[in-house]
Amino acid sequence: MSERPLQEPTLLLLTALADEPRHGYGLIQEIDAISRGRVRMRTGTLYGALDRLLQQGLIRVDREEVVDGRARKVYALAEPGRSVLAAETERLRTVVAEAERRMAARRATATGPKGALA
Repeated sequence: MSERPLQEPTLLLLTALADEPRHGYGLIQEIDAISRGRVRMRTGTLYGALDRLLQQGLIRVDREEVVDGRARKVYALAEPGRSVLAAETERLRTVVAEAERRMAARRATATGPKGALA
């Protein structure tokens, strides 16, 4: 996988699998929770992304189950996926720290003595 930033659906999928394996519907629910309802992943988008991540070796099929007579795959984060997620987390942490530093510097120059606006 390249060093470029992850697309948001990929980041959300890897994050949703970081703590435990999940099946498709569970992933949709987790992504909704992680994004606080901002991202609603559709089934077609989800399974296309899962296929791509499987091919890239970032996730793996943990097991297959039969629930109510229907086969269902449970996906897990593979070690390469864990490494990619850790690298992306560090990249984001660095960007956020720099943004916060710059905003704090701007606030400091925007106020004069005793907190008055300059």
